[in-house]
Amino acid sequence: MHKANNFDVIILGGSYAGLAAAMSLGRSLRSVLIIDSGKPCNRQTPHSHNFLTQDGKTPKEISEIAKSQVLAYKTVTFVDEKAISGFKKEGIFSIGTQMGATYTSGKLVFATGIKDLMPSIKGFAECWGISVVHCPYCHGYEIRNEKTGIIANGERAYHLAPMVNNLTKDIRILSNGPASFSTEQSSKLKTHNIDILEKKIVEVVHDNGHVKNVVFDDGSKENYTALYAALPFDQHSDIPVLLGCELSDEGYIQVDSMYKTTIEGVYACGDNCIKMRSLANSVASGTMVGAVINMELVKEKF
Repeated sequence: MHKANNFDVIILGGSYAGLAAAMSLGRSLRSVLIIDSGKPCNRQTPHSHNFLTQDGKTPKEISEIAKSQVLAYKTVTFVDEKAISGFKKEGIFSIGTQMGATYTSGKLVFATGIKDLMPSIKGFAECWGISVVHCPYCHGYEIRNEKTGIIANGERAYHLAPMVNNLTKDIRILSNGPASFSTEQSSKLKTHNIDILEKKIVEVVHDNGHVKNVVFDDGSKENYTALYAALPFDQHSDIPVLLGCELSDEGYIQVDSMYKTTIEGVYACGDNCIKMRSLANSVASGTMVGAVINMELVKEKF
């Protein structure tokens, strides 16, 4: 068990990946501290899908069930705080919080997720996760056969187009400015009757987050039921970089097959290091991280 504010493992982020890691570790009798600020990236999403046994539940409901089950293990402690600093000294990690507390551990897990960067389009952020979505696997079935726009350009739009085309034939790409497709890509899109509209978007008109119209800078507008969007992102926490963890060219925390970062004793799981943003993948990566850390702790003392 832990002594004062010292733990075997500190996990930053208490959503699906972090809770999964904590359960693996807690069941292995490791003292675990989860630090979480309570702002998951899917907090606006009304329903979660494509996760066995939990299909159709709200993200909050799933998270609350998971948290209650994890905290049933006396080896796991949860604090509702925001971690703002971190450093490593002589093999020990020290994490500071906004409330002034300091916690230490021998192993550190980042399950901090990513922060989507919203475009300066009126109404867009209010619809994000509701009717403006990022993933056909998470949301596509619910908006199948509806009039759908893809707010993206170039490779990102071309990546989404075939998957969306599988779910609805009423599609238009909204490149939000001059299109940047190759001749081959443009030809393929045309073959599948997918038009490209190059007007700048100024507003997404909605009713409680449900898209009604997209308004363009020339004053024209088009009706849509749903929109896909490929957004840039930042890491939700800057502590990984402050500690020296390397990021990939795309901005994800660099990890190996065991979810180890480039800093000894530091691991990452969930959206901050995985391209496929889903509950199932987050839980799977968190479970793996917990098992990997426990095995390392076992070997260190055996």
